[in-house]
Amino acid sequence: MNRTYSFIAFSSLALSVVLIIQINWIFQTAKIKEELFNDKANIVLSKTTAALYADEATCLKIEEYAEYNTSDIVTKLGALEMQKIDSLFSHYMAFYNFDIDYSFVISKPTRLKSNNNSPSYFNTIYNKSLDEFTSKNQLELKLIFLDKKQFILAEMGLLFITSVLLILVVLILFWRTTLSLLKEKRISEHTADFLNNMTHEFKTPLTNIALASKLLGRDANFEKKEKLKHYTEIILAENQKLSLQVEQMLGMTALERGEIPLQKVALDFHQLTKLVSKSIRLQIEDKQGHLDLHLEAKNSIILADKIHLTNMLCSLMDNAIKYSTETINLSIQTTNIGQNLCIKVSDQGIGIAPKYQKKVFEKFFRVPTGNVHNVKGFGLGLTYLKSIVELHEGSIELQSKKGVGTTFTITLPLGTGQKPSLNNLE
Repeated sequence: MNRTYSFIAFSSLALSVVLIIQINWIFQTAKIKEELFNDKANIVLSKTTAALYADEATCLKIEEYAEYNTSDIVTKLGALEMQKIDSLFSHYMAFYNFDIDYSFVISKPTRLKSNNNSPSYFNTIYNKSLDEFTSKNQLELKLIFLDKKQFILAEMGLLFITSVLLILVVLILFWRTTLSLLKEKRISEHTADFLNNMTHEFKTPLTNIALASKLLGRDANFEKKEKLKHYTEIILAENQKLSLQVEQMLGMTALERGEIPLQKVALDFHQLTKLVSKSIRLQIEDKQGHLDLHLEAKNSIILADKIHLTNMLCSLMDNAIKYSTETINLSIQTTNIGQNLCIKVSDQGIGIAPKYQKKVFEKFFRVPTGNVHNVKGFGLGLTYLKSIVELHEGSIELQSKKGVGTTFTITLPLGTGQKPSLNNLE
């Protein structure tokens, strides 16, 4: 379940990075738009100033008023001069597709002041020196845009609005997804607790059934009662099968919570295989089948958890029986490959179609069998098996052909220098 919190944490981090990039991109776009605005404003101002230089009459008027004026001189120019300057601005504004309200003044550099104390006010003023108009007075033609910010936002328009809306949508979706994940996590925990409690309740009666069957088998007259012996063997076999299912459910619950401590001891895998095969052989021979052991590995000592490794072997053999044809042919082969023990469990059963082979290790997945419903189980066996192999730092591979059979190849590291004890198999 810690993976849920990890997923949320990494998703939050990734989303934060994306949002920072998106917001930075919006500011960068606004900066580029402002630079384009500034370029256009300066071009319009330069073109207008150049056109004024060509108008000698207007130049003389400006120079005449500049001689005795101590303030803004535009108000002292005639309507004709004002109209000429305005028409020049209008012409170049239209020529460069610069559709924004503007105003202009001609003043000395230090004379123009604003009632607005904000520094941003002066970012809307563009200056062009008019020193060539007069040799005695410093003058500037000032082009003013009070709606500069609104113009840039309007230029960004749909792009800006779409970006903001997408950011909001992503934040809302992420919030809803996080809430859903946390809710699913709580439901999953409650379900796991329920299954855990239920399977624990099964363990006591199963243990009692197994004990009663063994005590019954010790009866002095037991060997003389063939039917009773047969029924007792069936009870023991079914008890073992149900116990395996319970252990798998408990194991999966513990695996999901990360609460499965492995008690590794030195085990002789060959001895363990022979021990487990004794209980399975009864079911196989009852169906006129064969179990062949080819234990060829020279070194079969591994460091493993006896309970989980036993469950692993039982699960593999149980699968071979479940998915067998009328006759069961099961073989277990061991070899050494480098510092590893290679275990091959093969059967001549119904096989698995290629399209299902990658899914067989998924939780609760079962290969479809059409209208045939004689295969029992919860779909946990191979998931549990794969998890146990990986916890033992091993690997598992599947080779199967429809109608021919299936081979599971498990590779486990050898317990170098370890000596197994017979007590470890008890």
